[in-house]
Formats: sequence, C-alpha cells, structure tokens
Amino acid sequence: MSNQPVPGKDGNKYVPFEERTGESSVVFFTRDLSETGMKKIYDKVSQVLTGKVAIKLHTGEAEGPNIIPRPWVKGLIDERLPEATIIETNTYYEGTRHTTELHRKTLETNGWTFCPVDITDAEGVASLPVKNGKWFTEMSVGKTMPNYDSLLVLTHFKGHMMGGFGGSNKNIGIGCADAKIGKKMIHNFHDTENIWAISEEELMERMTESTKATIDHFADHVCYINTMRNMSVSCDCEGPSAEPVVTPDVGILASLDILAVDNACVDMIYSLPEGGGKAMIERIETRHGLRQLSYMKELGMGNDRYTLIDIDNGDAVITAAEAVKDVKPVWKPDRYNVFWGRNKHE
Repeated sequence: MSNQPVPGKDGNKYVPFEERTGESSVVFFTRDLSETGMKKIYDKVSQVLTGKVAIKLHTGEAEGPNIIPRPWVKGLIDERLPEATIIETNTYYEGTRHTTELHRKTLETNGWTFCPVDITDAEGVASLPVKNGKWFTEMSVGKTMPNYDSLLVLTHFKGHMMGGFGGSNKNIGIGCADAKIGKKMIHNFHDTENIWAISEEELMERMTESTKATIDHFADHVCYINTMRNMSVSCDCEGPSAEPVVTPDVGILASLDILAVDNACVDMIYSLPEGGGKAMIERIETRHGLRQLSYMKELGMGNDRYTLIDIDNGDAVITAAEAVKDVKPVWKPDRYNVFWGRNKHE
C-alpha cells in the first residue's frame, strides 16, 4: 500500500455561501479604489502589526500594467508604515526577476524605489515547519523573512495561469517560497524536465501548505488586503504579456482571516452582474483553483463563512452579491495604467 499523498477533488466546483458550514470571520470592503480607500481599509486590520513590519507585495515583472499602483502603496507606507519593508523573492522561471541583479533593476523600472525592498532569498534560505501538511513537513523561504515581527499581505487579486486565481494565498505560498528550493518543491517536486510538472489540485495543496508555514510563523501578527482592480486572468508574473483585462474593477477587501478574504473575493467574482465575472470564473475552474479555498479550510487556516462589512456605508453588513450589484460588466482603465502592456491607457 502506497504512502504517497493523494490530492483532493472538486477544485473545479464552486460552493455557494449558503452551503458552507462552520464559524464566520469579519471581512471589510470598500469600493474606493484609491490611496484613500487603501488607507481606510488598512486601518480596519492594522492593529495586529507590531515591531518590524514586512509588506508582502507582488512587485511585478518589468512594465507590467496591472500591479497595485505605486502611489497608493507609497501613500500607505509614508503615512501608516514609515519603517516597513517590502519583501519579495526571486522567481523560479527566467524573466526580469530571475536573479537578484535583474530583480533590482525591475524594482527600479516599476517604481518601487520609495522604501526598502528586501529580496529575502538573495543571500540564502530559511526553513519553516509545515504543521499537519500532507505534502511537506517544512517549506524553504527567503533567509531574511523570519527577521520580521509582523506581515502585511498586500495582494493584487487577479487570475493566474496555473493557480486559477491569485489572492493572498498565492501571494504568500509562491511569493515567500525561495526561488531555487521552495518554489521547486511546489511546482516540480518530482524532478521532471517540465518545471511546471504539478498542476490542478495537487498544486493548490502544495501552495497552500507553503502559505501555512509562513502564516503560522507570524501567528497573530499577520493581516490581509486584497485589491480587486485590473483583474487580468493572467498573473502579474506575465508582465506586459498578460491577457487583456475584461473583468470589471470591484474594490478592496481586508481581513485577519486569509481564507475569508480570498473566499469573499471569489464570491464577488461569481456574483458580478451580467456575466462580468465570466472570464475569471472560467480561468479559476479550468485550473481547479477553488481547491485553494477548500484546502485552507481543511488545514484550519480560516473560515469560508464571513460577515462582510461595508465601510463605505456606516459598516453595514452586506452580502458579496450586494457589494457588486452596481458594478457594470465592462472594465475601464484608470490613470495608473502607465506601462506599455496591452492595457496601456492613452
């Protein structure tokens, strides 16, 4: 009898909110896609950030058009987190962030020059335990990441070529794993010639176990902000080659619960009126990305039920469908689309 783990199933099947069971967490929501909106929603979850704060941000391939606007992040750091450091890792694939030298040049190209950026695996790796995982007992991360006391996970929510969607789980699970060991453990553990050998449910589970190692390390000193803007079905790792954005912008969500905030974003995609979420839903389901959510719940990483707080309207409690009911099914670029990607805003 084999002791090999077996991936779960149903990563292509969406579970409606009313069919979920268990406890609930709080998720905050604003439609205000701006520096002001980001600061407002940050204030709802920032009480857990103490000591030396790291901000895990996907800084993007060179000239990618869809990353979180730099002015929003700069304003947040200047006014709320002046001592914080953005953290990143080098990439597993060859691109504009494959080596530390290239990565530094790309950070400059993309405008991440207003605060320190720590490429945590530039000088080696550290190992964090994976508690109750079935694929891993430990995960390899950037050497300097454990030097921080708190973690703000500042995520551009979007699609993903292999993960289906990239929320807080992907931002940490792939983004905190180091380039040479951790990311290989997730994508190509079987040591085949195909560096992307692992996919669908097994990939979601490996990624999620990687995330668990990091959030267990930071314990009660981690919070999550997901920005639902410029949601290409492609990840920011595809840079200017990302598929054109068709999904309309929604807003910003924040929580102390990683599963709740990612699930709320997915629920809003499924709730978009007039088929506005069609492209994202197809990307999520064809990659079996919903397994990210069910596996986070199985691992006890959070709740898939939540109370959604509308901070634009006196902290009223609303549903995901109510949050997006007035969203038109057409995406419109804003003035922050400044690079030569397919979504260049003239």
